[in-house]
Amino acid sequence: MKQKIILAYSGGLDTSVILKWLVNKGYNVIAYIADVGQKEDFKKIKEKAIKTGASKVYIEDLKKELVEQYIFQIIKANAIYEGNYLLGTAIARPLIAKKQVEIAKKEGTKILAHGCTGKGNDQVRFELTWMTFLPDVQIISPWKEDDWLNQFKGRKDLINYAKKEKIPIDVNINKPYSTDENLLHMSYESGILEDTKCSPVENMFKLTVSPKKAPDKETRIIIEFKQGMPVKIINLTDKKEIIGSVKLLAYLNKIAGENGIGRIDIVENRFIGLKSRGIYETPAGTILFKAHKDLESITLDKQIFQLKELMAPIIAKMIYNGFWFSPGMKFLMAAVDESQEYVSGKVYMTLYKGNIIITGRESKYSLYNQPLASMEEFGDFNQKDASGFIKIIGLGSKLYGVKK
Repeated sequence: MKQKIILAYSGGLDTSVILKWLVNKGYNVIAYIADVGQKEDFKKIKEKAIKTGASKVYIEDLKKELVEQYIFQIIKANAIYEGNYLLGTAIARPLIAKKQVEIAKKEGTKILAHGCTGKGNDQVRFELTWMTFLPDVQIISPWKEDDWLNQFKGRKDLINYAKKEKIPIDVNINKPYSTDENLLHMSYESGILEDTKCSPVENMFKLTVSPKKAPDKETRIIIEFKQGMPVKIINLTDKKEIIGSVKLLAYLNKIAGENGIGRIDIVENRFIGLKSRGIYETPAGTILFKAHKDLESITLDKQIFQLKELMAPIIAKMIYNGFWFSPGMKFLMAAVDESQEYVSGKVYMTLYKGNIIITGRESKYSLYNQPLASMEEFGDFNQKDASGFIKIIGLGSKLYGVKK
């Protein structure tokens, strides 16, 4: 009886060749396709998997779970990797991998496979998740196995194998870059983009227009949050109101993209130590991160706000490196959840030619006290108290000054 293996399958060149390669090695391959919001013909991908040799195909709709339990969680944490990357690919991988384990358990197998390379981050994100939920997992990672590496040196070998095995593919050797898409972002890397001075061409972008081509008029919106989670978008320009997590993110992607918001071109540090150049479009995410942090400026206590500033890059690094389901992440996210109890309110924003302009914020939990903060009135603040305060904190400065 052939051993069952669950393959994370996208229908692209690599996983299509891997599927056939595993079938030829004698495995009963079950293809698993995760719908995380990429614009694909899933019926066509399923048919392709069957034609390539898969005995069964699972197509899992993970969009709602991805948005509510993963994307919105990193927004609550203000987690941005190395100050730039909004974790678009990194945040989807643990969910995809977790669902793959669920399918394996349903199918009665412990053998899981992916098409990630040995140079990237995704291999870690998949395999650490598998180890967490299936500790005795048997991992098939072709790009780290001798018999695969001896047969496939690069893209040309993959294409030739696909032609030989009659695997339907719609790629060629000269494809200039690779892409990854989900509800949060679109990424572009490898190929011509490995040259860090190579500028992206305008027709490459799928989610955003160039700020130069964005409308010469403002789009005014309100984003409403409840305990750190975005719950409503109000478009003041055309009076639309959007609720529902997936609809909210999709709508915000649309209007942000139309206004040229969300493009970055960066070189990041991969977990294994290599540097990687990536170009990303994250329209909705760019706005939500900025709006959420702005609302925290009036609803979080100073100490909590500053502690979160310290935690955010640590959380981002752990997510990037594949530790979403680790004990440390559970600990940190519990603190994040605690911090969000009063992060409810509205943020007023104007979108214009690549710019996000915050014009106001309000919350019934606001800690901002206008009379106390005002330069025009005293409120309950006795300004003479500041003299003693400065004398005490200035003792160290005095002692240092005497020594000089």
